[in-house]
Amino acid sequence: MTVTLATVITEFLSRPDLAKSTRRTYVLALKPILLEYGSWAIEIIGKQTLMKYLENLEHCSYTTHRKYQAILQSLFNFAVEQGYIKFNPIRGLKQRQPNQEKGEHKTDGAIRYLTATQLNILYKAIAGDLRMNAIVYLLHHSGCRIAELLALNIDDIDLAESRFQVVGKGNKQRTCYFGDAAAKALNKYIKYERHNTVNALFTAQQPVTKVVSRISYRTVHEYWRKLITNYSELVGIRIHDLRHTFATERVGLMGIEELRALMGHENIQTTLRYQKVTSARAENVARQALERLTISY
Repeated sequence: MTVTLATVITEFLSRPDLAKSTRRTYVLALKPILLEYGSWAIEIIGKQTLMKYLENLEHCSYTTHRKYQAILQSLFNFAVEQGYIKFNPIRGLKQRQPNQEKGEHKTDGAIRYLTATQLNILYKAIAGDLRMNAIVYLLHHSGCRIAELLALNIDDIDLAESRFQVVGKGNKQRTCYFGDAAAKALNKYIKYERHNTVNALFTAQQPVTKVVSRISYRTVHEYWRKLITNYSELVGIRIHDLRHTFATERVGLMGIEELRALMGHENIQTTLRYQKVTSARAENVARQALERLTISY
């Protein structure tokens, strides 16, 4: 039986757990491709077709273009999960870069971090998954890289002092610290969900063979995608953005050299990018406050 793109989109949008606001966002993003390719069989829509479609979205800003691409990625991931296709044709496709001729430029603001609202939504989305809850808390509260975190063994964690050591880029070792909320999430995961038959801190069990091993980045990414896919506010958010969030939250609360040490940056210019982002954000808040004061008087 041939399954069309229109059928898949309908099923994708009809999921009962999809929030209304998310559904509205998805409808807006998917309407153009539905009109153009809705009658096509899902299995014949390949990478080249989708790349051509994305290239023709010239009216979109590059940020909107990236959001539309992320939603398309979610749609075809859904098609894979339902067994309609064997693989996602645009998995790993690079995102469109700013077009300088259209006045689009990369700025320090291109550093992506989560707002307070997005963080609240994220923690709500992962609350029921003890392993992902612990991973997100540690990434957000320590600033370590996902690869560094997944390389840890249980003995690398000092629960009494709420810290752990990682080996970062350049084979350099550094200490990462975490607070009470992350410690609580980590302890709950270790007590109720971690498999203690291997040394890895974060473990996974094969569903068929029941073999337990260190969890892979690919597995974590799959869980991340499934947990956030129903929240339009989190479309396009990456796991690595938690590290950016850690840095932007701490600029101004400590010296730039101290932040550089915590982040494991080799070049101070990398750390200074966060200072510029935070300054721009502070200016925006100040202007908004001034406008409110002006209206009040």
